[in-house]
Amino acid sequence: MICSGISDEAGASLDTQIRAHRALGWEHMELRLVDGENLSCVDDATFDRVYAAVSEAGMKVSGFGGTIGNWAKSISGEFQEDVDELKRVIPRMQRLGTTYVRIMTWPNDTDAPLEDGAWRDESLRRVRELAKMAEDGGVVMGIENCRGWAGLSAENAVSFMDAVDSPSLKWLYDTGNVVGHGQDPWQFYSTVKDYIVYVHIKDSSRALGHTVVCGEGDAMVPEILADLHASGYGGFVSIEPHIAAVVHTGKTSDPRVMYETYVNYGRRLTEILVSITEDS
Repeated sequence: MICSGISDEAGASLDTQIRAHRALGWEHMELRLVDGENLSCVDDATFDRVYAAVSEAGMKVSGFGGTIGNWAKSISGEFQEDVDELKRVIPRMQRLGTTYVRIMTWPNDTDAPLEDGAWRDESLRRVRELAKMAEDGGVVMGIENCRGWAGLSAENAVSFMDAVDSPSLKWLYDTGNVVGHGQDPWQFYSTVKDYIVYVHIKDSSRALGHTVVCGEGDAMVPEILADLHASGYGGFVSIEPHIAAVVHTGKTSDPRVMYETYVNYGRRLTEILVSITEDS
């Protein structure tokens, strides 16, 4: 397995994000926000500066944390925004040599929610169009189990993947989201396992009601990682601590605390992975 992380949780600036990954000895980072802006949405001049800095640092990009269909949107929102984002991000991914972009499947409306079937059908219509674009661009969209029709349950996830049936649509499994959504971690993981190409490492405690260091909560992080290892999974495992910061929702903290929390979290993941390989 290859370690990476959603680097904006280490700090706002790209320099800080690169420094954190170097401290961990990791070659890869997952890009999402730099100085508060999502890299999938910034102008070309800003992206050029990011590309130059990442390249000069000798870092590689494991994936893009895009905004397509995410928790801040709804199924009745303007789909063209998502189409435009994928058009913009595909050449950026190609330039950085990365394959994966994270998507979700649009939360339902809160004021006038669609019936479940209509919500599913509109989500499918949209993702089928995006998947064709992704195929043409040689990239893979990873659906994260979060807010959105496909993330409601493991059964929805499998149904959705089978209905789209595209080589450019796979599953991005977030270990911690299932706990926060009241789902069974092992049941969800084992049901979607064959579709997984990318993993976000997060953990959460039901008793405490918040995220915790990986391996200390109810997300079964060590058990899932051990099963992935035994199955021959060689893809990315990317930390998203959500402890000192939940950057995409605006939650931040002291920069030093953010940085140290992120690096310590990454070291804990490394310890878990070393233990798994030693035991196998």
